[in-house]
Amino acid sequence: MSTPPQTAPNPQQTQTTLRAAAGATYFPIAFIARFPFAMMVVGTLTLVVAARDSIALGGLNSALLGLGSALVGPLLGAAADRIGQRRVILLAGIANSLALLALAYVAFSPLPDIAVLAVGFVIGATSPQIGPFSRSRLVQLILTRLPAARRAKSLNATMGYESAADETAFVFGPVVVGLLATTMSPAAPMIGAAVLTLVFVTAFALHPTAALSAPSTEEPAVQAPAAELRTARVLVIVAGALGVGLFFGTVLTSLTAFLAGTGDSDSAGLVYGVMGVGSTILALSVALFPERFRLAARWLVFSSLMLASMIAFGLAGGLWGLIGAMAVAGIGIGPTVVTLYSLAAERSPQGRSATVMSMLGSATIVGQSAASALTGAVADSVGTEAAMWLPTAAAGLVVLAAVLNAVLGERSTGAVTPVEESVTAQATALAEHPAEHL
Repeated sequence: MSTPPQTAPNPQQTQTTLRAAAGATYFPIAFIARFPFAMMVVGTLTLVVAARDSIALGGLNSALLGLGSALVGPLLGAAADRIGQRRVILLAGIANSLALLALAYVAFSPLPDIAVLAVGFVIGATSPQIGPFSRSRLVQLILTRLPAARRAKSLNATMGYESAADETAFVFGPVVVGLLATTMSPAAPMIGAAVLTLVFVTAFALHPTAALSAPSTEEPAVQAPAAELRTARVLVIVAGALGVGLFFGTVLTSLTAFLAGTGDSDSAGLVYGVMGVGSTILALSVALFPERFRLAARWLVFSSLMLASMIAFGLAGGLWGLIGAMAVAGIGIGPTVVTLYSLAAERSPQGRSATVMSMLGSATIVGQSAASALTGAVADSVGTEAAMWLPTAAAGLVVLAAVLNAVLGERSTGAVTPVEESVTAQATALAEHPAEHL
């Protein structure tokens, strides 16, 4: 690797911490702005089932929401890479909040079911995926505002925090939906998500850090060919994110079905939250892992722990067995999600960071949507016991993707690129072509 040319210090590289570079308000805004996205699948399912008295229609609506996110989400990321995040997030956020409010009306209206499904698709298509956009933004901050000596450590810690924030939203978003639906009305979660979107997603779009993602007005943005998004080393990470989404959807739905059958349905949110505790702690602790514990190995180890916990989940015959399985699952899922996004940060083609992050976010929501619908159908038609084994299959997919990733790493010339080398390579590109990053 060539040594970057000696250039004058960038006057913007004066901060020594990412928090100082991003600003005191950035992290609270970005955290709360994730909740509408995490509430959508369960919220639309709850609303449609209550309004139309059809579990099948509710599941289909959730699946179409996921389809909309899968088809349009990566396009939003590509648009953000090309024209900057601010305009893309503002337009998507406004459209999404209107679609959420529209569903709250259409679901209870005399309009046909196709209208409900159409609005559900629009909700997924316009959903601003704050997690992927935030990761892309923070990577740019690390590369442009922090001293070179701090970049590798900051990148590792940032991926840990971002994954913990996503995990917290995905775990507690459904809990918020349940509280609003039971204490107010089935439409309350959608109205609440619309309000959160208008306030916090808009604030995220208008935050000064959004300017980092905008291409330079002096030089056009330089992007790698779109074909590089379809390489095996990128797609295997997307497959892992899909498995994570399937994991979330199958666990929550099968857990709810099981506890409903035992008369403990009110405790479903609390039991599910047990997974979030360990997941958040472990995700935040990833920065403490030794450097020799490479990303490929982390994915294998922690996804295997997910699989083991879900085998115990399927065998659990009561509440305490489920709590124990969920606690172990949290230890596995948190570092797995961190690892996936760390690999995505390393392997994103030039100028395609937001696109790759959005691909992972879309895969997760697609998995959660499809799994929620499938698990509910299995629980109704085959039985709760069969549904309790679906999380094992989802975890197995994450392990399979981890194995494929390890094989791809061995076959590549550089194996799995360490975080430090990745940051150095990006820093070199920054020094040689600064306009591409500012």
